[in-house]
Amino acid sequence: MILFPAIDLKDGQCVRLKLGDMEQATVYNTNPGAQARAFEDQGFEWLHVVDLNGAFAGTSVNGAAVDAILKATSNPVQLGGGIRSLDHIESWLERGLSRVILGTVAVRDPALVIEACRRFPGKIAVGIDAKGGKVAVEGWAEASELGVIELAKKFEGAGVSAIIYTDIDRDGILTGINWESTLSLADAVSIPVIASGGLASMDDIRRMLQPDAAKLAGAITGRALYDGRIDPAEALALIRAARA
Repeated sequence: MILFPAIDLKDGQCVRLKLGDMEQATVYNTNPGAQARAFEDQGFEWLHVVDLNGAFAGTSVNGAAVDAILKATSNPVQLGGGIRSLDHIESWLERGLSRVILGTVAVRDPALVIEACRRFPGKIAVGIDAKGGKVAVEGWAEASELGVIELAKKFEGAGVSAIIYTDIDRDGILTGINWESTLSLADAVSIPVIASGGLASMDDIRRMLQPDAAKLAGAITGRALYDGRIDPAEALALIRAARA
């Protein structure tokens, strides 16, 4: 079980959105590299980064900020947002990313994801963002008719390293992770699932360490961590104890 601190990038700054709305962004740090280093110093082992502008634009926008993050931390970094071609994936991996997250392109072109897994084994994750149980694309701005489990099953056996599942209806509003839908997804596929969206308190940390959630690969924390609702030392100690 891994707890991933999130750095969401908008206009080169670390922000958190409410319900995926770019107009409801709170700036938490103007220096993404310093934020990445702070998370490493707190004891986190991975970093989850999203290029929010890139997710809407369909191409990387916050590349300089991501480069600063990669330079500032020795932790592995996974990045999503606007990555939609094999060349783009390769370029990011060459720049030092440990894992690339494919979202919109996983809906539009599943064959590209499968080919990326073949070319870059262990380096490809799929981001599935859901609103009302349906997959959303283009930076959450557009809903599809595709069900979450329906999409996930397209990648069974392809070599996807993880599925990052976000419930948009809970993202950034601190109401708790949607455990029912997250665990249902984890039950339906053999690909490791990382929970995202709504992690609100230490109660969510304890919940993800319960036996029925042991199948999850981890969870992503954003606003609750920045707002001090989650104590990093306490959370990481609980996770370490559960691993023992």
